[in-house]
Amino acid sequence: MRALSLLLGLAAAAPAVDFQREVRPILSDRCYFCHGPDSSNRQANLRLDRRPEDGALAKIVDRITTSNRARRMPPAYLGHDALKPQEVEILRRWIAEGAQYETHWSFVPPRKAPVPPGVNPVDHFVLRRLEREGLRPAPPAPKPVLLRRVTLDLTGLPPSLAELDAFLADSSPDAYQRAVERLLSSDRYAERMAIRWMEAARYADTNGYQTDGERSMWRWRDWVLEAFRKNMPFDQFTVEQLAGDLLPGATRDQIIATGFHRNHRTSAEGGIIDEEFRVEYVADRTETTATVWLGLTAGCARCHDHKYDPITQKEFYQLFSFFNQVPEKGFVYNFGNEEPYIKAPTPEQEARLAELEAKLAQARARWDALEPSVARAASKFQPPSGWLPEQALVLRHPGGVFQGGEGIDAGHEKTRLDYLDAFTFAATVNAADPDGAILSKSEDYWEGTGHGLYLVGGKLRLHIVFRWTDLGLRL
Repeated sequence: MRALSLLLGLAAAAPAVDFQREVRPILSDRCYFCHGPDSSNRQANLRLDRRPEDGALAKIVDRITTSNRARRMPPAYLGHDALKPQEVEILRRWIAEGAQYETHWSFVPPRKAPVPPGVNPVDHFVLRRLEREGLRPAPPAPKPVLLRRVTLDLTGLPPSLAELDAFLADSSPDAYQRAVERLLSSDRYAERMAIRWMEAARYADTNGYQTDGERSMWRWRDWVLEAFRKNMPFDQFTVEQLAGDLLPGATRDQIIATGFHRNHRTSAEGGIIDEEFRVEYVADRTETTATVWLGLTAGCARCHDHKYDPITQKEFYQLFSFFNQVPEKGFVYNFGNEEPYIKAPTPEQEARLAELEAKLAQARARWDALEPSVARAASKFQPPSGWLPEQALVLRHPGGVFQGGEGIDAGHEKTRLDYLDAFTFAATVNAADPDGAILSKSEDYWEGTGHGLYLVGGKLRLHIVFRWTDLGLRL
């Protein structure tokens, strides 16, 4: 009788079944494929990823314990093994306790637990669990071991000999706390923390895809490093990266912070559909935001309602719309940053720019003072109206006979044209061959970059090209 009372007492004291730790893993592994969120695989119109009707719950124990292989779940005829006895018992107890469903732990709002009194709250949580398990804590680590552990944790590198000697020589009660503060304010700590963040933000100083041309994103990288150095609060860290440009009186640094969403890959491949890749960039920002700040794989909902995370396709495109307001193009130049972008000089560069602007202002003032007298003197040498001296031409050649690869080289600078420049090409030729170059400036063979006049099949062709596959003119 005493033994029976003891067993009853133990049974009464047994904790309730934990849905998250004990039940959900069984259902997810053994049931969800046929009775989960995927409607295309769902059998018997039964869903177990959310609470079914009580009648269906009552049948679960019968179906997982029956000796009839044709009726047993998971089905033997599909090659599934029967549940283990301990798994059956967990489900039986869970149903008997009311079959309470819980949302995934990641969607449960965190609640602040009461902290046991003591010097270090973390240690006291650990001590409480150790006491419950009947274990004793390890003795304090020696100072060299302690410094090595914390330095590796915070910086990813071991302490130097000088740092170790200084720590060993410090006998003050707060020696460890001061060592931690020193590490937290170090560049190495900021770099260690920033590496993980930059990986999540898909940081790179190149565009990715096929050509992988260079671009400059290091100002955003430096902003992240500085944020960790200054121990910026995470809410501020979040707001400035997602919407720093929308803050009242946004500073340049707050605008630079929004570079988080300019880290996506961009394509300079010839022949791509501009809108297709522009949409791809928006989807990238949407998926990255969900992954980094929500911990969700939202990308699946781009094509259909998510089968696992609670995101519908409609919700994906509602979030998508937030990032679909950037005046950008799907096709970008191979090198350099693509608009929209801002000029973001460093403090050192700003100081140098201010110095140059001051010198330029002085030079302009001197010129303005001299301009009237220069204009009066120059008026004496003005040619008659409509007359243009040969010296005013960039290039003039009176004639000659050229054969093979012969020609005149005017140099790179004289024949350089910017996209806003006005220009005129004029030539009188008597060509012996119907094909050949009259004037040619080629800067990139593969891209076809350049300009010129050519004879092709006896006909004149004007050639103005930035990149022949998609940015060029031939007339």
